[in-house]
Amino acid sequence: MTKIVRCKKCISVRKKVIYGFFALFLLGSSLPVLGQALKVNELEYFEKTGVNVLVFSSEYNGMFFDEKTAAVEIIHHGVRTSTGGAVRLQNTPEQWDLVPKLIDRKVDRENNTIEVTMRYEELDFDSRLLVSSKDKGVEISVFLDEPLPEKLHGKAGFNLEFLPSAYFEKMYLMDGKPGSFPRYPSSNTKIAPGAEKIEQFGGHTTFDNRGKDEFIVPFPLATGKTLVLAPEDPEHLIRVSSSEADLMLFDGRNVAQNGWFIVRSLLPVNKSGKVLTWYLEPNAIAGWKRQPVIGFSQVGYVPDQKKVAVIELDKNDTPRKVASVLQVTETGEYVEKLKGEVNVWGDYLRYNYAKFDFSEIKDPGIYCIKYGDQLSNTFAIGPDVYNTVWHPTLDVWFPVQMDHMEVNEAYRTWHGEPYKDDCLQAPVNWQHFDGYRQGPTTDTKYKPLERIPNMAVGGWFDAGDFDIQTGSHNSVISSFVELWEEFKVDRDETYIDQETRYVDIHRPDGQPDILQQIEHGVLNLVAQVENIGHPVRGIIVPNLHQYHHLGDAMTETDNLPYNPELKPYETDGVSSGTLDDRWAFTNRSSFLDYQTAATLAAASRALRGYNEELAEKSLKYAQKLLEEADEAVKNASGDSDQPWMRRMRVGADLTTVLQLYITTKEQKYIDRFEETIWTVLDQSDRGSDFGQMFFSSRSLNPALQAIPYMDAAYKAKLKTYIEKYRESITKMEENNPYGLPVSRSGWGGSGMVVNAAITNYYAHKAFPDIIDKEQVFKGVNFIFGCHPYSNLSFVNAVGTKSKKVAYGNNRADFTTIAGGLVPGLMLLKPDFLENKDDWPFLWGENEVTIGGSAEYIVLANAILDLVNE
Repeated sequence: MTKIVRCKKCISVRKKVIYGFFALFLLGSSLPVLGQALKVNELEYFEKTGVNVLVFSSEYNGMFFDEKTAAVEIIHHGVRTSTGGAVRLQNTPEQWDLVPKLIDRKVDRENNTIEVTMRYEELDFDSRLLVSSKDKGVEISVFLDEPLPEKLHGKAGFNLEFLPSAYFEKMYLMDGKPGSFPRYPSSNTKIAPGAEKIEQFGGHTTFDNRGKDEFIVPFPLATGKTLVLAPEDPEHLIRVSSSEADLMLFDGRNVAQNGWFIVRSLLPVNKSGKVLTWYLEPNAIAGWKRQPVIGFSQVGYVPDQKKVAVIELDKNDTPRKVASVLQVTETGEYVEKLKGEVNVWGDYLRYNYAKFDFSEIKDPGIYCIKYGDQLSNTFAIGPDVYNTVWHPTLDVWFPVQMDHMEVNEAYRTWHGEPYKDDCLQAPVNWQHFDGYRQGPTTDTKYKPLERIPNMAVGGWFDAGDFDIQTGSHNSVISSFVELWEEFKVDRDETYIDQETRYVDIHRPDGQPDILQQIEHGVLNLVAQVENIGHPVRGIIVPNLHQYHHLGDAMTETDNLPYNPELKPYETDGVSSGTLDDRWAFTNRSSFLDYQTAATLAAASRALRGYNEELAEKSLKYAQKLLEEADEAVKNASGDSDQPWMRRMRVGADLTTVLQLYITTKEQKYIDRFEETIWTVLDQSDRGSDFGQMFFSSRSLNPALQAIPYMDAAYKAKLKTYIEKYRESITKMEENNPYGLPVSRSGWGGSGMVVNAAITNYYAHKAFPDIIDKEQVFKGVNFIFGCHPYSNLSFVNAVGTKSKKVAYGNNRADFTTIAGGLVPGLMLLKPDFLENKDDWPFLWGENEVTIGGSAEYIVLANAILDLVNE
């Protein structure tokens, strides 16, 4: 007999309120009930119930400088709310301001102290930080062996940054005087002479000073000796005090939208030894336990697939023995359809995990999961739940990313036609930002800053910024060809007119969108080969104050070709003296030549009958690039000789000859493929950890895709490698409760999960007796919400609950572009997986990329194929 259950408000909310009033009462009393001390644990950070204080568990990034994931950090009642505790040289540091290098870190668990030595190499300046347990918090002391250098007087200070979204709509007390954290920055600033500013990375500047040597300096919101943040909210309440130095509270968003609230004390002059001491006390709610996260697919499930919810639990929580599935009826009643056993999986990183299998629920309908007093949001079970999950990505996200086009959607124009002034040759011996660098030669016929003609065509913005990255283009075009050939995707929902450079979203034009997108990407690749001579690393703006541009891409440059005969900001109507045109970074790479050759060879097939001229050019340039890359490798020129680069190059070579064989059917290409494939597979068979599994899947993809063109002996031999791959999947299932390659790097692992699932799809199609199709469904379940930290879908606007913010070009608006796949979970060392949905500016968690989003469309169509199998 079914049981009718009325939806009840979760009693954990009432518990939270009770804990809150209890904590507020104790904060106003002298009772030591909440006096649990912070202790350094085995993972070498300070810990007590509800509070973690990390001290340089992660270092500042040498490439991207301040990623807001380093130095002293606070994880407060399960949420990272503070970062960046270090000696810094600005009131409100920006990403590209200098950061200290960690020289030494000493952990003394017996005495509950962590000491670090920091150094600014550029300024020959060292400092030490000693963090020690004291009372209910920690004492933070700064030491200098020598007095502060004169050039750092009034500049060097200890900063600790607090996440704005955690403190919106909350108050603070500075020496008892109340203030509110502003929802939008509006505090006072002044302009200071440029000579007073510490130089940013590489001499670049984030401030567009229009030729004036000056910069913005914000004033503090408040100054005093004791600061209490969020006294009304026990989960976020923190007390900071210093008896010897003023505390200043700043709003870092005055100079950068990704800035945080900053508490800062200047270091004193003419003093050495211990020069500054703070006492930091994050409130801890007695008996606090993190609410369980019920992980499931926000998109839902088809009736016959395996359905397993993964429940993430606080390590002090006791797993419940049962959970239920409720169906929501047409009358709004919640009817219990299943009560089943909850199986404990065990520990992974900082949490415990359990699983709830509800696969026996097959009837189409609307459902939710009840675990204890917690009721999940609703999801669907039905035969068509996956039918449209990829539509926003192709219909909206990719059109918005189209470079050199005006893009419109109904009443909204996403951006005008940008970069009509593309592009200039990058100068030699130049270290740029975002990983770009030009070596001692241009590897082209162009002189530094000379215009490269005919480059204002095609391409996509790589991610949340506006550069063109050729490697990413290759990935996208290859995925789109795969969609066209393997899955026959012919959806038409976008008007794309190359002649007038106009795109209109939700407006069919009689042409398959996939073919139009392939054409758009290939136009830029062909332009590179024709006008530069070879594929290039990328094309990016020259100035840092342009690079952090948010909003309409058309306004990042003046869209007028640079004319050195004119003064800056002067124009003759057809050109300008403003050096804002994007630069092409043109050092040649045999790996990139191989990769682009493979892409063009594949694209030439898709473009046949649609754009014959472009198809012919694509094949011609593919063959040309292969020959030239072979010659470069023979002469050992153009690439680093590191082992990983050699492996990448061989893999690109492998894909190139396979694609050329499929296109031309010339025997020499498939012979070369078979000569190489087994060596590549042997090299990728390295073990069972998630990184090795990922590399194996990358190598297996071309091997599996070659099966239709090879004989039975090839498939039989490949089977032995698939069996080994299955063993690595089994070990992965023992490694974490999701059985997938969960990233442990500074960039989320959604792409790794998607790629592994695609490999599993092709392996299942070829060897269904070895790889079960559930290995593919498991990947989409993860992407759609069955993952750590939260249960949001990582695809914007797809699923019942999905990401509300993302690191796109509209991130300052705290919103998303529909269809984009975010990187997902980023590991904050040593054990904290995070994906914030209230702060879009953390690119490692929230920046959508063209390559990852294109592969997601492939996976979505692979799933549809399996559903129809």
